[in-house]
Amino acid sequence: MTTKIGRMFCGISVLFLALILAATSSGFADENPRGSVTNLPLPRFVSLKASEGNVRRGPSLAHKIDWVFKHRNMPLQIVGEYGNWRRIKDRDGAGGWMHYSLLSGSRMVIINGDRTPLYILADEKSKKSAEAEDGALAKLEDCSLHWCFVRADNAKGWIPKSALWGVDEDEIRN
Repeated sequence: MTTKIGRMFCGISVLFLALILAATSSGFADENPRGSVTNLPLPRFVSLKASEGNVRRGPSLAHKIDWVFKHRNMPLQIVGEYGNWRRIKDRDGAGGWMHYSLLSGSRMVIINGDRTPLYILADEKSKKSAEAEDGALAKLEDCSLHWCFVRADNAKGWIPKSALWGVDEDEIRN
């Protein structure tokens, strides 16, 4: 009798372990995926370091160039990694593979919406410090749950996070 109970317990343990492994390998148990090369979170935001960056169909120089990004500091989102290559996408969802040496960890954002106000305080009732055009680039500094502090040229101020591309909706920065 003890042997049957022991075997049944062992069988249940093996089944439980198999379920955990299956959930982990399928991604269900991993709420915070990480890059296989850098072990940094995926997806994550970076910016274009160079004034030009080739976007390829695959992760090597042998792959065809689909287009060239030509705006230094443009924010991009890394969604995959393979060796020295990063799979990226822009705010329009267009993407491809780019060599990591063309990317910077410096955080930039794109402002969505024409004449979007920047405020002195993180409050729409506070005084406006500037207005930004749709597509303007700004350096990302601090972020609370709903607001981010940005700088662009001589303008700076707080802007609703919902008006930005290049920052996660739950990201907090100090």
